[in-house]
Amino acid sequence: MSDLAQILTQAAADTERHVARLGWDQAPRLFALVRTDSLRNAEPGLRDQLAGSAPESLTSIEQEGLRKTSNIETMLGTLAWPEGVDGAAIALERIVVPPEAERDLPLNPTEATEALAAHPARKDVRLLAAVLRTGESVCLLRQRDHDSDDAVAIGADIAPGLVAALRATLTD
Repeated sequence: MSDLAQILTQAAADTERHVARLGWDQAPRLFALVRTDSLRNAEPGLRDQLAGSAPESLTSIEQEGLRKTSNIETMLGTLAWPEGVDGAAIALERIVVPPEAERDLPLNPTEATEALAAHPARKDVRLLAAVLRTGESVCLLRQRDHDSDDAVAIGADIAPGLVAALRATLTD
């Protein structure tokens, strides 16, 4: 793993733990990722808060006021980050069901969602995807049934569509 990939993975893990401390049933949360040394220089008032962080690390900055949407990828398509932002991360919760649960669903989207939410084999998960302008990406997945920092899955291909949509927010 490259140095940048390790730095991104550490920032993503720190951000995921921050989100996890606030429990489940949260709305999606969006974060800018900024090199800590750049943030210290741009915001001298934060130097004390960032004192223990390595200069090359990434600091996540939550973006408040994220609009509600039923399609995160479309919403991300409307966003763009300024040049000083090195990367972005998004945390969101999803329901995962086995493929057979999707057979014979009602045609009405609301009824289908309710049927999936009530399925006995459903799993609640929190997904955090993080990307850098330089191309690195990582995803973390936490299951509600195994809600522990040491049980978070980490991988590059957990949510390729979400990674691509998040990466598009960083291109001109």
